Amino acid sequence: MPSYVLLRAFEAAARLESFTRASEALHLSQPTISTQIKKLSETLDSTLFEQIGKKIYLTPAGQSLYSSCTEIF
Repeated sequence: MPSYVLLRAFEAAARLESFTRASEALHLSQPTISTQIKKLSETLDSTLFEQIGKKIYLTPAGQSLYSSCTEIF
């Protein structure tokens, strides 16, 4: 899967603070978004989100990547 697809999924989830809202915005299923973000995390060997209850938060690595995404997109 192309890296930009994974980055789009990550950027949307980070911006919208929700995998579900990201899936709606990108017209993809929620499991697809989760899988794409998991692949990106594995590729980067970094945890990008922390989930507490039903809420997701960016980790420091996630915050750094999100900053780069905002410049790219």
